[in-house]
Amino acid sequence: MSTKIKDSQGDRIFNVVNIIVLGVVGLCTLFPIYYVVVVSFTDPIEFLRKNLVLLPEKWSLEAYEYLLNNKSFMRSVGNSATLALIGTALSLVVTSAFAYALSRKRLLGRRIMLFLILFTILFNPGIIPNYMVVSELNLLDTIWALILPALTSGWFIILMKGFFDSIPDALEEAAKIDGCNDITTWVRIILPLSLPALAAFGLFYAVMYWNTYFNALLYLNDYTKWPIQLLLQNIISDSAGGAMMDDNLNIPPPPSEVLKMASVVVAITPIVIVYPFIQRHFAQGVMIGSVKG
Repeated sequence: MSTKIKDSQGDRIFNVVNIIVLGVVGLCTLFPIYYVVVVSFTDPIEFLRKNLVLLPEKWSLEAYEYLLNNKSFMRSVGNSATLALIGTALSLVVTSAFAYALSRKRLLGRRIMLFLILFTILFNPGIIPNYMVVSELNLLDTIWALILPALTSGWFIILMKGFFDSIPDALEEAAKIDGCNDITTWVRIILPLSLPALAAFGLFYAVMYWNTYFNALLYLNDYTKWPIQLLLQNIISDSAGGAMMDDNLNIPPPPSEVLKMASVVVAITPIVIVYPFIQRHFAQGVMIGSVKG
C-alpha cells in the first residue's frame, strides 16, 4: 500500500507564491494581446470618447471593413501569403535535402561542408555584402530578394541532420535492394518518416517569411510589393494611417489607433490559425536531433 508524502509548510508556501508570480507574469503577457483585440473591435465613437477601453460598450467591425476594402492592405497580405508559401516550400526542400546528404557518412567532403556550415552560424557577412550580392544578382524589387538570402539556415541544417542520423541505415539499404536510388530513397522513405521534423521547421520558416520586415525594407522600393509587416510598420508609424495612399475609399477611415490595432490582429491571425493544425507534429519535432537512437 503506497502512502502519499505530505508537502511541508515550506513547500506549500513556495507553491502558492509560485502560482501567484506565474499568474501575474501570465496576465502581464496576455493583457497587451487582449487590449489590441478589444480596441480593434471597439466602436470608433466610443474609443474617441474614452481614454482607455477594457471592455467596449459597443462592438464594431468598422476598422476591419476599412482594411478589407483597402487594396493596398489586401495586396500586402497576398504578398506575404505568397512569400510564406513559396519560401517555406523551397526552404524545406533545400534544408531537408542538404541535411539528409550530410547525414550519409559516405558523402565526399562531408567534414568540410559541416565546417563551412558551422562557420556561417558563427560569422555573418553583414548588411552591405548581403545587399551587394542581392543587387548584383538583379534581385532587387523581386520576391526572390526575400527568399534566396534566407532560403536555409545552418542551425536548421544541423538540427535536421541530427534527426536523419537517428534513422536506421537498414532502411536505406533495404530501399537500395528494391532498386531505389538516393533521390527516390529520400522522397519515398526518408521524407514520410520526417513529418514531425518537416512540420516543426515548416512552422519556423513560415513564421520567418510571414514576419519578413528588415529584408523587405532593404530590398523592396516598390510599395506594391511590400509584405504585410512592412506596410504595418508604416501604418503604426504614421499617426494618420497615411501608408495606404493609393486607395480612394468611400468608407471614412476609423481613428488611427483602432486602425493600427485591427492591422496587428489581421497580421498575426494566419499564424494563429495554422498552428493548431500542425501542433501534433510540431510537439514531436521540436526535440529533433536532441537524442540519437
